[in-house]
Amino acid sequence: MMLYPLRFEPIYQYRLWGGRRLATLLREPLPNGGLVGEAWILSDRVDHPSRVADGPLKGWRLGQLMDTAQDQLMGKLAWRFPRFPLLLKFLDALEMLSVQVHPAVGVDAKTEAWVVLEAGKTSCIYAGLKPHTTPEALRESLGNGTVPDNLMGIDPKPGDGVFIPAGTVHSLGGDVVVFEIQQNSDTTFRLYDWDHLDANTGMPRQLQIDQALAAIDFEESNAGLVVAVEEAVSPVERKRLFDCQYFSVWTLDGREEFTVGAEEMPRVLVCTAGAGQIEHGGISYPVARGDVWLLPAVVGKSVFRPSGLVALLEIAIPFQADQEREPHAWSA
Repeated sequence: MMLYPLRFEPIYQYRLWGGRRLATLLREPLPNGGLVGEAWILSDRVDHPSRVADGPLKGWRLGQLMDTAQDQLMGKLAWRFPRFPLLLKFLDALEMLSVQVHPAVGVDAKTEAWVVLEAGKTSCIYAGLKPHTTPEALRESLGNGTVPDNLMGIDPKPGDGVFIPAGTVHSLGGDVVVFEIQQNSDTTFRLYDWDHLDANTGMPRQLQIDQALAAIDFEESNAGLVVAVEEAVSPVERKRLFDCQYFSVWTLDGREEFTVGAEEMPRVLVCTAGAGQIEHGGISYPVARGDVWLLPAVVGKSVFRPSGLVALLEIAIPFQADQEREPHAWSA
């Protein structure tokens, strides 16, 4: 099997807080009618598997590639993960998400980060608790509707990066579009839901207050806005935005051709503005705004040719040299 730069079909998800703005960001049309809050763009989950959108492997699931060609796909990371370790999404939050938290331990642990793509005058992000907030005070605020008073608020603007370690209370909304990078988990405990009613049921959504309070890290953390670190200015302006044990993310902005990818390691490219082409094996792969491309390890380093000014995110799965080789456990 010969792997090549891979683009996957988005998996659109109804969310009561969603809107229709992803129609202007992604190639594939949104489902007719309804609120689309999320587009899962790279997912190795049994319930929502990503499928290759183009080329000889069109229709293949990401999990199938992990099962049959993991050495080519993952390179130095091969057989270290039972499934692809990241889940990537676009979020369109017209209304507020629930105030929620993800667990920090076990197979459902989830650290995530957001890159703000679009924001309006009413947009808001909450990331973390205010200093000295206690479990007792937070539980009391649930009864009197003052939960937001305990949260650290951010007025987002395009280009902002927000880090959400597992165990962090968070929310966002008010007409904001973000790209989300996270561990491959889909476990969320809702703490507070702004009195939303689900239009499909006419009922409030279920809360998991006890589980959420148990999962919250009440100590000070590094959640919130991050400061990008400049690493290069030519031929592309390259800044490191996130760097944790689960993922590293750089922003790339430029007009001249530059190199993307890494030898023997997979990388993911996200086009947030502009357009261009990935050159590999004598073939040009057209990249448009909103596209997400997985560069398998065997692709190695490739040339990116912008069509005018382009902005990309480049995502890496960190290599941990001391991590032992694990048996492959994924099954279709």
